[in-house]
Amino acid sequence: MNFIQQAYKGQNDWIYYLGSISLILFGWQFIGILPLALVAALYSKDFEEFSRAANETFMTLGINKNFFLFLMILMFAIGLFFLFLAVKFIHKRAIKTLVTSRKSIDWSRFWFGFIAFGIIAVAVTILGIFLAPENYTWNFKPVPFFTLLVISVLFLPLQTSFEELLFRGYFMQGLGTWFKNRWLPLIITSVAFGLLHGANPEVEKLGYISVVFYIGTGFFLGIMTLMDEGTELALGVHAINNIVAAFLVTTNWTVFQTDALFIDTSEPAVGAEIFLLVFAIYPLMLFLFSKKYGWKNWKEKLTGSIQKPQNIE
Repeated sequence: MNFIQQAYKGQNDWIYYLGSISLILFGWQFIGILPLALVAALYSKDFEEFSRAANETFMTLGINKNFFLFLMILMFAIGLFFLFLAVKFIHKRAIKTLVTSRKSIDWSRFWFGFIAFGIIAVAVTILGIFLAPENYTWNFKPVPFFTLLVISVLFLPLQTSFEELLFRGYFMQGLGTWFKNRWLPLIITSVAFGLLHGANPEVEKLGYISVVFYIGTGFFLGIMTLMDEGTELALGVHAINNIVAAFLVTTNWTVFQTDALFIDTSEPAVGAEIFLLVFAIYPLMLFLFSKKYGWKNWKEKLTGSIQKPQNIE
């Protein structure tokens, strides 16, 4: 059975998806945000200040950056927990089927994606600093930085895993069984992934052209999931991307405002690196993965039909 067909191992009527999505949203957007809201309330002088911070960012209240990052990650970790609950107890299938079509999760694939894309991400970032050093300020503070590093490595993968397993796992599998093909779930989940990130503060600063980057990233992660019949590579790539973004360079206008090594002091602008990533580096990474794991039948894997297996184990 291929990756999308794993959904047939559980309950797939629309009522189950309605119940699951309601549960996931409740856990992620209500239960998950409670710790952050509670801390923000404690930092606020009055309700007016709390409301103003909620409409902008709670970081304006002076919450420690590392603590704020942890609370943000906790929201996604709780969402991940509720996603697992929904798959296990509403759809009544193994959580592994959300991750891979293989007999067991292939962690070597996760680590290959993690390391390979990590090298690229660090190299591109350092190249940007080298080409325009006047735009960057050295910001190394030992205790905050190493605290950030621990939080990033240990907990950020929970945030990225929630996004990957929700979009490239749960939604892609569900849509695949509904539409009986692969191409429509790929398009829908990639565009939805990009539009969801349209709420990030950097989109307001850079303009909606920056959404191209998020939609392109959605296609990149979706293609590798369909071609590899599992999310392990995507989980590794997404995790290291956010880890590098957290500890290497920060600004005062992106979703990640951390005690990173460098502060980007340049004016917000859509740079060439966005298009370099989407139209050059992403295709090259897909080529690398295809050679490493012997991907074939691209047309069938990305656009082929999905049928319910006669014998479901």
